[in-house]
Amino acid sequence: IVVGSGLAGILFCEVLRKHGKSFVIIDDNSQKSSVIAGGLYNPVILKRFTSVWKSEEQLEIALPMYKELENYLNVILDYKIPVFRLFTSVEEQNNWFNACDKPNLSIFLKPEIDNYHNKSVNARFGYGEVLNTGRIDTSTMILAFKEKLLKENRFLESSFDYSKLIHSEDQISYNDFKANQIVFAEGFGLKQNPFFNHLPLNGTKGELLIIHAPDLNIDFVLKSAVFLIPLEEDKYIVGATYEFNDKTNAVTKSGREELLTKLDSFINCKYTVVNQVAAIRPTVKDRRPLVGRHQN
Repeated sequence: IVVGSGLAGILFCEVLRKHGKSFVIIDDNSQKSSVIAGGLYNPVILKRFTSVWKSEEQLEIALPMYKELENYLNVILDYKIPVFRLFTSVEEQNNWFNACDKPNLSIFLKPEIDNYHNKSVNARFGYGEVLNTGRIDTSTMILAFKEKLLKENRFLESSFDYSKLIHSEDQISYNDFKANQIVFAEGFGLKQNPFFNHLPLNGTKGELLIIHAPDLNIDFVLKSAVFLIPLEEDKYIVGATYEFNDKTNAVTKSGREELLTKLDSFINCKYTVVNQVAAIRPTVKDRRPLVGRHQN
């Protein structure tokens, strides 16, 4: 039994499927962070030019798995797209070259300044290109996986009632389901889980905008005050905010204003906002996964 069908739940079930294990997913669609995510995989923290934890190892595992999921679901999920870091000073340029010399970053950073000209972007100091980047279409993956499992009667659209869970030394029972194991992959929903709500899961609200900008004309991810991720039909994802106190999925005026102010600091073309979304990231202080078996 797997509770939750976001990124963690789906990828765990994909491992189960490859190993011939039977499973059922239970999900009530209450957690939105995987669905609305920008889906960017980027091995470098571009604010400080430092490496993401185990970035090379994670990519070696993740990318083949997404390829297998594409074949299994018959959809395209992995879109290879470069990430360009917009520099705002000579100091940032120098910091970039310093980072390029570091062994754990050299394979991911192009050691030169790109002066690609785009009249819609304020790029006086040029760009640095990050290598081995891309975007996973998380929304398509989640919907396609759910659709497939619904046809196979392996997906239950329902809230999980913790009081109905019966567990013994060798079996888990929940309503009509009997299993050897139960895995909770609930994202921020873990805060409502009586078995694991003691874990240090903080949760950080993030808001994104979708804009339509016909004159922007960029075919790469642009990182400046915010990320700008191109979609189809001249649309772009703008994000994201980081709010630590509000734990709702409601969009806010302050979130919109923050994103637009940051966006206007580095582009100068006209655009319209076509959508705004919000969700709670299941974040922890040390940015490490919470993985393990319950102490009992």
